Amino acid sequence: MLELRPIRTEADYRAVLDEIEKLFETKPNTPECDRLEVLTTLVEAYEQRHYPIEAPDPIEAILYYLESRGLSWHDLEFVIGSKAEIADILHRKQALTLDMIRRLHQQLGIPAEILIQPYPLMQNSA
Repeated sequence: MLELRPIRTEADYRAVLDEIEKLFETKPNTPECDRLEVLTTLVEAYEQRHYPIEAPDPIEAILYYLESRGLSWHDLEFVIGSKAEIADILHRKQALTLDMIRRLHQQLGIPAEILIQPYPLMQNSA
């Protein structure tokens, strides 16, 4: 049985993952289940430190939100504005305004901390 201690190396990480796999089918409210919970917490802490997941940029987040909920660009009209404005936003020709960010957050539930991030816009070729 693996000694409970912080995960410091990639080898430690792999060993803990192997141990978790062995404990996957444990019954609730048992010492094995408690051990599984502790090991999982250790893995989560290690992964957050060594394999952080970057937040998507605002446009990627909006597109993901639409796709995951079976919505189309037209469903953004009541939040962003005209079809032309929606197209400019989603094609990165125009930046989101503060009012758009507020409405996307309040009406669609997209996290404001993602929507306020800076993101690249297309350069005008004129």
